[in-house]
Amino acid sequence: MKQLLINTLRAYSRVANLLNEYIGRGVAWLTTVLVIVFCIDVIIRYVFKSSSVAFYEAEWHIFSIIFLIGAGYSLRHDRHVRVDVFYSRFSPKAKAWVNFFGVLLFLLPFAVLVIKASIPYVALSYRINEGSADAGGLPYRYLIKSTMIIGFALLLLQGIALLLDSLLVILGIQKSSENT
Repeated sequence: MKQLLINTLRAYSRVANLLNEYIGRGVAWLTTVLVIVFCIDVIIRYVFKSSSVAFYEAEWHIFSIIFLIGAGYSLRHDRHVRVDVFYSRFSPKAKAWVNFFGVLLFLLPFAVLVIKASIPYVALSYRINEGSADAGGLPYRYLIKSTMIIGFALLLLQGIALLLDSLLVILGIQKSSENT
């Protein structure tokens, strides 16, 4: 029974890691798209002395997707924001304790709060078929707003995986909580 539980925890962690890995690698390609959109916007603005609301909005839409959808990938690879002054010197077990309580007390409640608060906001956007308020702006604003829910759901899944990996390290079942 104990081994089944351990295998289940590890399986969840593997699935969450793989999901965020593939999605994160896919989203990373949007940085290339963002650079291209920026370049086109700069050329239109400075060479042709014109501007486009759609290009401006596309820039922040793409950046939002990268940031929100890529958050789980960042957590998976331990590239999230953290003060490493002490953490980097901790033993693997001490790091696991910090990760366990950090995820349990901060990441999980915050992710759930954002998802819960975003649902009515996004639902309203879908209901009214929200688009840009600016003339020449992008339609379907509800799609970009949906990335809040998707991104925080992926972050939540990855946070649970980190919590479980940390627990296995704390219990001495696993050597390191690093998400490799």
